[in-house]
Amino acid sequence: MKQKINQSILTLLLSLVFTLPVMAAQQEAPLPETFAEHKVVLQISDSDPFKQTLVLNVAANLQRYYGASNVDIEVVAFGPGVRLMLQDNVNQTRMQSMIEGGIRFSACSNTLKNFAKKLGEDPLVMPGVNRVPAGAGRILQLNAAGWQLLKP
Repeated sequence: MKQKINQSILTLLLSLVFTLPVMAAQQEAPLPETFAEHKVVLQISDSDPFKQTLVLNVAANLQRYYGASNVDIEVVAFGPGVRLMLQDNVNQTRMQSMIEGGIRFSACSNTLKNFAKKLGEDPLVMPGVNRVPAGAGRILQLNAAGWQLLKP
């Protein structure tokens, strides 16, 4: 009887070991298809308007320097930096233009859920901003795929 219980526990543990990585991988946002020579992920995790503007400036400058077809840029926000991705922020018009120019913006769903708890409602994210399961996880995912991380 004891051996049967131990086998059952071992079977359960082994199934968890092999299932959890698969479940985690399924939750990640898909990687962008890109043939650009340079791939850059910019992190914004700060609510400081100066730093948020700086991240946008760096993204625009990189695209101008390398040319839109030679650089792929994704701005990833988590923590207080997610405020940059909300509708009606002061940078919305500029960001919409950047989205139309090929720069991607991703907001952390974990942070948005925490904002919703505090606000009592879901915060409105700008059109064109992607929601990713975890902002920090998205940065690690892109970095593992060869993207260079910049945190201005």
